[in-house]
Parts: sequence; structure tokens; C-alpha cells
Amino acid sequence: MAIPKSEVIWFDGKFVPWDEAKIHVLSHVLHYGTSVFEGIRAYQTPAGPAILGLAPHVKRLFNSCKIINMPLPFTQAEVSQAIVDTVARNEHNACYIRPLAFRGYEVLGVDPRACPVQMIIATWEWGAYLGADALEKGVDVAVSSWRRMAPDTHPAMAKTGGNYINSQMVVMEAKRHGYIEGIVLDTQGYVSEGSGENIFVVLDGKIYTPPIGNSILMGVTRHFAITLAKEKGYSIIEQQIPREMLYIADEIFFTGTAAEITPVRSVDAIEIGSGSRGPITEAIQQDFFAIITGEVEDRFGWLTPVK
Repeated sequence: MAIPKSEVIWFDGKFVPWDEAKIHVLSHVLHYGTSVFEGIRAYQTPAGPAILGLAPHVKRLFNSCKIINMPLPFTQAEVSQAIVDTVARNEHNACYIRPLAFRGYEVLGVDPRACPVQMIIATWEWGAYLGADALEKGVDVAVSSWRRMAPDTHPAMAKTGGNYINSQMVVMEAKRHGYIEGIVLDTQGYVSEGSGENIFVVLDGKIYTPPIGNSILMGVTRHFAITLAKEKGYSIIEQQIPREMLYIADEIFFTGTAAEITPVRSVDAIEIGSGSRGPITEAIQQDFFAIITGEVEDRFGWLTPVK
């Protein structure tokens, strides 16, 4: 389904009509993948639309730029305000938000430093990423034949456009074989993450998740889920997870801006737990949605109102 159009896109500090947000075909980003981006969501609350995790998302964007030596010509405060303004200008109640920084048009060659750093912020209406029933019924996934890139070959902490070729291969392979999503292992054979989600494994009342050394992106929603789980008294163990641990798990769930908190029903056609959303997943999920939709107090300060 095509992206539903909004009125404007923020482009290098100015609002331009949706159809006029264009770049040159010889822009460096089109040839070498020199971009960093974020995925952010705004939710409808009783007090109006609110952006989830604005500060940590913007901080991660700037960290990604720093890692790949791509200095943004804006401050974090300016980008944060631009995101709020773009949601407001497009009059969204709930939406997906895509800030993207990239190397533009100047010279063509592997070294990008002579090319200008540009930035856009787009917003549009957004549904359930892994399917309408996924949040309740869960998803069927498979372990991919592709591996996450080793940490000495690519900076996994940077959310770069080029890195997502790896993710594309993972999800396309999964869907060719009838699965919704793929789980990718690192180069040592330990569980890393989904194509666009972090992963949690529940076993014997404890919650396990891969550590940063397993080539994972340090997800914002991952942090939210850990915070909620600890508040409920669950032990969070960040350790290497062998593939076979997935098969004997009581519960598995994904986290991500797009996926939110989505239970996994089966891995490689092996049923996980009872084959439905487990009680720990459901408890964390319910707390998460209660906060982000304004049903309960935003006790962690995760929401930024759009005024």
C-alpha cells in the first residue's frame, strides 16, 4: 500500500509541499547509502496527539550522525521542535514520523565529506506494522539464513540506511517462506534481533534479551519494555541467547517503534509456549499502551504533547 500523503514535509528547515520534497539523482545517498534515520510515533491521547520517546529518538539520530562522521547543521532542540511542528502542521492525531539525514549532491565518490548534509522530516498515518491481529494473536517467524553484520564491519549502534540492506534480505527471505518476520543471528550464531525489532525471550519467569555486543540496535521501545518489566519485578537478563533457547521459551516478544510490543507465536514452525500471547508479554504490553494512549499517567515522561 502506498504511503498516504500528508500536506507538507520539513526539508532543511522549511516546509515544502509533499510532492515537491525532491533531491538530485546524483545525490550521494542514492549511490552509497549515506543516511541515518529514526522511526517515531505520535499517539492520540485525551489531551491531544503526543509524540512517544522524542528526546531519546533525536539523541540517537545525532549519535548515529556522529558515528558516521555526518554532522547535522541543526541542534537537537531545533530538530525536536521541527518534529513537533511537522506533526502539528499536518494535523495528525496519530502518525508515523520519519526524520532522515543524508549526504546530498556535490561530488560522487566513496568519501562523502564534500557532500552537504541535508535533512527531512515526514509524517503520515500509520497502522499495525506486523498485521492487524499481531498484537493479540502473535506472529509466526523464522530464523534467517542471513547473519547480522559483525561489529567490526559496520557500526550497529548507528541507525544507518545502508545497514538496512541486511534487514531487507532477512524479511524478504522470511516472507518468501510464508513467515511474517525473520530473526537474525549474529556472526557467532547467537540471537541478535528481528529485521527491524529487538527481541525478548521469557523462560522460567525471567526475561532475556541480547546485549549490545550482539550487533543489536539499542532500541527506544526496547528501553521502555525493560523499564516496565523491572517496575513489575521481573528480572531482565542481557546475555547471549543461543538459537535453541527460542524453541523452549515460554514466551517471545518483539519491540520496536513500528512493531510496538508484538508477541511471537512460533519460531521455525515450533510453537512458543501455548502458541498464543503469554501473560508476561500481555502485562508489559497493556502497561505500555495505557501510558502511550494517555489512559494512565505518563509517569516516565515518555510523551511530548503536540501543541
